[in-house]
Amino acid sequence: MQKLHFEILINAPVEKVWNSMFEDATYREWTEAFHPGSYYKGSWEEGSKILFLGPGEDGKEGGMVSYIRENRPHEFVSIEHVGLVMDGVEDTTSEAVKKWTPAFENYTFTEKDGGTEVSVDIDLDDENKAMFEGVWPVALEKLKEIAER
Repeated sequence: MQKLHFEILINAPVEKVWNSMFEDATYREWTEAFHPGSYYKGSWEEGSKILFLGPGEDGKEGGMVSYIRENRPHEFVSIEHVGLVMDGVEDTTSEAVKKWTPAFENYTFTEKDGGTEVSVDIDLDDENKAMFEGVWPVALEKLKEIAER
């Protein structure tokens, strides 16, 4: 398991950046960078189960099974990824899933220079490193565009 770190300075108040990241409509916009049609089902409330989903090439729903382990509004969110959704079925117990779980994705929001610095720290397996190194900066630029408009 590897760790990656990304950050971006957004010229908007922390509350607006937070809302742009987590509200349904704008979440769908900035996460297009990862997968067209991305969305979530569930709640960002601490302790809640949340599914990160999108249509597969075959049109069937797929994605991640996760839990919100910590949520300090306008400061920090920790997501624990515990499995996959394939063809609408949750898998948290297969050997393939156990190889990379649990994996954490943490967002930190810091007021800085009149704006908001967003830091992202993620755990990932070796095979996805190059993809995330290319996609996260694009997603964060889109988040910046949304929050600054």
